[in-house]
Amino acid sequence: MRCFLSEEAIKNAIFQPPETTRAFFRGRAVARFSREISSIQWDEVTFQCGEIPSGVTLRQPMGALVLATILGLRGRRGRRDYAGAMRILSFLGVWVLLMCVVAGATPGAVYVVPLKGDVSDAQFVFLRRTLKAAERADASAFVLEMDTNGGAVEAAVEIMNALGRTPVPTVVYVNTRALSAGALISLAAGRIYMAPTAVMGAAAPVLEGGGDLSETMREKTVSAISAIARAAAERNGRNPDIADAFIDKRKELRVGGELIDGPDSLLTLSAQEAVREHGGKRLLADGVGASLEEVLALAGLKGSVVRVEPAGFERAALWITSLAPLLLMGGIVFGFIESKIPGFGFFGILSITCFGLFFAGHHLAGLAGWEAAALFAVGIALVVGELWLHPGTVVPGVLGVFLAVGGMVLAMADRWPGEPFWPSEGALVRPLFQFGAAMIGSVIVVAVLVRVLPRTRFYSAMVLSEVVPMGPGVEVGPAWRAVIGSTGVALTTLRPSGKASLGGHTADVVSQGEFLDAGTRLRVVRIEGSHVVVEREG
Repeated sequence: MRCFLSEEAIKNAIFQPPETTRAFFRGRAVARFSREISSIQWDEVTFQCGEIPSGVTLRQPMGALVLATILGLRGRRGRRDYAGAMRILSFLGVWVLLMCVVAGATPGAVYVVPLKGDVSDAQFVFLRRTLKAAERADASAFVLEMDTNGGAVEAAVEIMNALGRTPVPTVVYVNTRALSAGALISLAAGRIYMAPTAVMGAAAPVLEGGGDLSETMREKTVSAISAIARAAAERNGRNPDIADAFIDKRKELRVGGELIDGPDSLLTLSAQEAVREHGGKRLLADGVGASLEEVLALAGLKGSVVRVEPAGFERAALWITSLAPLLLMGGIVFGFIESKIPGFGFFGILSITCFGLFFAGHHLAGLAGWEAAALFAVGIALVVGELWLHPGTVVPGVLGVFLAVGGMVLAMADRWPGEPFWPSEGALVRPLFQFGAAMIGSVIVVAVLVRVLPRTRFYSAMVLSEVVPMGPGVEVGPAWRAVIGSTGVALTTLRPSGKASLGGHTADVVSQGEFLDAGTRLRVVRIEGSHVVVEREG
């Protein structure tokens, strides 16, 4: 057998690998990040942050060079490539650790949210906000722990739509009732688990007080809800006939020729009935668990659990979103009144309060993130700068108006994570209508205030009068007037206007187009109204 490498070369390759090899990169990574590294493979170094593994893949033998090249920082070959790669690796490690702290919940976490009591619009507001937060946090699952006798059909449909549009895997744990609207919501989840004593079903629509609908109204309502429920069941691989049997007591449910529920009764399933197999497939539920921990184990969800409870502001947020045009109108009108009064005071605070409630309410309602409020704040800052700091520049003011309007409209649009920053046309219909109503109302109120406000005692008390009342005064001698031919000296540089001393009096003068330095001797050549025209003397 021939030996192509000397023993010394082999030792150097093992203990002192070249800087452009994977071995050298792995060794340096272990030396610097020994606590953060969870595993090392031939072509990958994996960092651990809580529950999250974050791997750096070495796709070519020149691992450090490849990493630097991928990140666009490759310089000269050799040590500079390795040093740049290690700096990038350090940054990535710190960034991953910081993101774990800032996010509050690590990616891969399981969000557990209660749905207890009546299904209502406030429940929908809470679930929508939490579902978006789970999606932004890259959650591994969204678990809805349910115990409800039902509630508003409209709110249930909104929750079903929200569960259907999110990419986060959804799970419903029925503990212990999912009746009426709760049963409909359960059909929209990807998986269903039930407590041993749980029941689900009986989703026929009724009046708010529990009475029956009229025949015509019942037919229309049952038809519409059945279509929505069937679509949700089919989307999640369930028998759509179960949805019909939940809603319409005239429907019977047969599976494989076996009668599960006959006509003249609404289908209601116990946990044991829901998991019973028919034709090799469970009827509805995926399993039975006595506790949430057991359900998570059955579902194979191993991420850290993040429990989210209602903040208590959902009802207030619902009212705020309903009153959005009035809040916008209040912010605009109070801001207008504040602009007519010297200083900053009560109406300025009211304007800020209205806009603050508007943005905070839509954030709590799960409609807008704080980016809409930031966009609005930047726009207002540009408009204020245009009016008071650099008037006449136009462009910042126009840009500010567009940003402020965009922030208000964006705050009212139902935008989900992963969607384009600017919502689609369909999502903008309601926000534009509300904004238009607010603007029309504001214009009307401002037009009335322009005519009425100056005549009120309140306005007179807040603003200085244009006429100064007569009172004791002092005698003033005759005003000084410049005379053609009189001479003097420029007190400031004339560009071409400035100040000059003429006959012992300071006057505003203007040259005949030339720039004259301070101290230049001047002579008055003509007087045009209030303009004193001068030229260089001699």
